[in-house]
Amino acid sequence: MERTDIISIAKSTLEIEIAELEKLKNRIDEDFAKAVEVIHSAKGKLIVVGIGKSAHVGNKIVATLNSTGTPSQFLHASEAIHGDLGVIQKQDVVLCISNSGNSPEIANLVPYLKDYSSALIGMTGNKTSKLAEFSEVVLDTHVDVEACPNKLAPTSSTTIQMALGDALAVALMELNDFRENDFAKFHPGGSLGKNLVSKVDQFLSPQKPQVDEHAPVRDVIISISASSHGITVVTDEDKIIGVITDGDLRRMLMKGDDITKVQAKDIMSANPKTIESHTLAKEALKILKENNIGQLIVTENGKYSGIIDLHTLLDEGIN
Repeated sequence: MERTDIISIAKSTLEIEIAELEKLKNRIDEDFAKAVEVIHSAKGKLIVVGIGKSAHVGNKIVATLNSTGTPSQFLHASEAIHGDLGVIQKQDVVLCISNSGNSPEIANLVPYLKDYSSALIGMTGNKTSKLAEFSEVVLDTHVDVEACPNKLAPTSSTTIQMALGDALAVALMELNDFRENDFAKFHPGGSLGKNLVSKVDQFLSPQKPQVDEHAPVRDVIISISASSHGITVVTDEDKIIGVITDGDLRRMLMKGDDITKVQAKDIMSANPKTIESHTLAKEALKILKENNIGQLIVTENGKYSGIIDLHTLLDEGIN
């Protein structure tokens, strides 16, 4: 098979699935709105049930809902009829996903799903199935063509299920007024959460180089050498008045002047860039990049608090 044939197969697969998604979009109606309202008004959580490929889709839908403010739990259909039905409480809503709606596990289970929950929503491609019969709301996910060359393997149908799950999640986000800061609460360990909530003080260097404005060059060299940043902060009591980098030291030496009389204030760069410790870390990164510098002086209530380093922020996934 030539590469052009492989590319053609991929494009054909996507064309089929896009066409089925267009049909799904045109089917979105009052039933979808009712399903969203039922889930939103539930006093309990959403239980998503599935088996086979629909189970994999269900797990993804649960993950999306949990991360966007709708408490959810997945229940495998085959495990449900062997004891796991106990996870369903009367205040919960059940969303059962099954393309046929008539598989033996689903057909045996749906009466219990209906009885044990406050409402049963069926997501199925068969509106005359047993799942549809027992459901208060039916979300129609039928497809005319599977993208599989044999028209058998779940391809278009699982894409439709996944997309409809995303639509539910997004609609519920809007109803819940779920915003960036809410999203960050559920993603504190990932780069998304870090960028939304992480503050500068979380990434402060343990080293805090500092010299008095009247410090001799020897003390400046010792201060810079004692840290890994190649910089020291020059202060006048509690006030930050400048910084000295190892580059400043090299330029001083190249002048050939008598360095025994040079003080920190003579070679410092005045008015360095600073940032308050409670500021978002992504703002610090922005300042560092815009000014093409490697370190930023951190203050707390205007007083010197420490140093934040460009590479530390990048390594931590701040962007």
